[in-house]
Amino acid sequence: MEKYSKKYNVILDNMDIIEYRLRPISAIMYLQDAFARYCATKKMAAYDLFATEQYWIVTEFNIDFIDNLPFWSEEIEVRIWISEISKIKIYTDYEILYKDKVFAKGNALWFVIDKHSKRPAKTDTVSERFAVCSELAYDEHKKFVIPCKTEKLNEIEHINNLSDLDFNKHVNNKSYINIAEMTMDREFKKTHKLKKLNIRFNKETFLNDKLICSTYKTDVENQYIHTIEKDGISVCDISTLWSEQQEQETIVDYDLDVKNEK
Repeated sequence: MEKYSKKYNVILDNMDIIEYRLRPISAIMYLQDAFARYCATKKMAAYDLFATEQYWIVTEFNIDFIDNLPFWSEEIEVRIWISEISKIKIYTDYEILYKDKVFAKGNALWFVIDKHSKRPAKTDTVSERFAVCSELAYDEHKKFVIPCKTEKLNEIEHINNLSDLDFNKHVNNKSYINIAEMTMDREFKKTHKLKKLNIRFNKETFLNDKLICSTYKTDVENQYIHTIEKDGISVCDISTLWSEQQEQETIVDYDLDVKNEK
């Protein structure tokens, strides 16, 4: 069974400024970085695929936060592995640990895309270079189904800028999540914490595209749907589930694992 492991420290840019803890969105960025590094060990990083006129895309991303998130400066470990390979689909499963305890887990669906046809390429090379570990974060790989929307709560407009782009010159995943987060009520976020996030990426967007993000209630308490559209067509659908959190001290009540610097 093959798993790739990478350790990171929670840096200021990835910290919640109210509680000094790792932001859930930033946890996703660590996961994507770990996957990129894993691919690099197999000579299948983005720059390797450029030579074959291909690129990676992720179309679904699912994560559960099952324990408290670590504070600034503390070390976390990402473990990621290929859990299933079909003719065109590649599933990764993962877990993120702090002090050997899993605080987040989930999976993602990836494709290798042909640059010219924009269609998924066969996974023969992936199968040759990656070993499959059959362990799953959830019971099975299920397709993300959008819950039914009820009341519309908010809507914002966003024009894609240079900071939204990745190295493929597409809008990166973090930007979609940030846009959706901006539609959430600030007072609600102060009293609730994110427990589950499901994302489906439907279509690429680019520099200067105008996006409309709308947030809706669902029939499930504290669950919301965030739909991001371009020209009336959904480019990304996000489901978030929140839980009410107990009041916490914002000051860390134990020594942080910070090494003295000379």
